[in-house]
Amino acid sequence: MAEVPAESSPAGSWRSTVPEASATDLENLLGTGVGAAQEQLERNGGFLPFALVVQNDGEVRLVAVTPADAAEGSDADFDADGMIRDLTELLRQHRDEFRAAAVVCDITLLEEASDAIHVAAEHRDGSLFAAVLPYAANPATRELEFGELSADTNEPGVWVD
Repeated sequence: MAEVPAESSPAGSWRSTVPEASATDLENLLGTGVGAAQEQLERNGGFLPFALVVQNDGEVRLVAVTPADAAEGSDADFDADGMIRDLTELLRQHRDEFRAAAVVCDITLLEEASDAIHVAAEHRDGSLFAAVLPYAANPATRELEFGELSADTNEPGVWVD
């Protein structure tokens, strides 16, 4: 995972390698996804995986699926990986209706022993961008504290055949 300097945009280095309109769509999805996830974390203490799309007319829409129960014997209440697979399949089925998509989920960063918001965005032109925003509850105040947004890698999932 690459660290991104605080003074630069989380998308700074890759932005020059993709078309301007694509970069704008991907950054819009990143910002909207992180903001929505932060809001859910602060309100509910967690969030289910969800997706965002930039429709062909430029409007950003939320896409969600119903969680399936987690497998017997697991300590989770729902199957997050299954939800992500379902979201990706739903996005693939409707990909002609939008020009960019992002899947937003809650992950655990094992090396940092921290939870994080993960946003994996892709554009129909093949441009990709992903970012991770670590977070943790402050033990003294019980308020969530967010770390530095950093770039991550991702593979295309929607515009692949």
